[in-house]
Amino acid sequence: MSPFTDANKKFQKELNSGTAALVLLSILASADEPMYGYRIAKLMEVDEENVPMMKQGALYPVLRSLEGSGLLESHVDPSISGPPRRYYKITESGLEILKSWTQIWDQTKSFVDGILKGKADV
Repeated sequence: MSPFTDANKKFQKELNSGTAALVLLSILASADEPMYGYRIAKLMEVDEENVPMMKQGALYPVLRSLEGSGLLESHVDPSISGPPRRYYKITESGLEILKSWTQIWDQTKSFVDGILKGKADV
């Protein structure tokens, strides 16, 4: 494995950890109904290669953290075909934070895009 592959994996992991909460809030804000973790994880897959933005095991700690912060709420429903499922729903506070984080993301993206395109006033 080349050092570039290792560096790419590390960069992707760091980038994903910084954007996971924003993406999760956005997915749940767009949902018509509460969603369970596996369904959320499937929505986070990249279509070309079915590569997830984050591993499913890393998804649940972020969901729990967002719930602990009052940005999500959840309930457990029994499942006919397996173990009970925990369903997540965004709260009003979560919607407010999502709006704020989206503005921060837009500013950050614009800044980084400008730097990468060489349009920075250096």
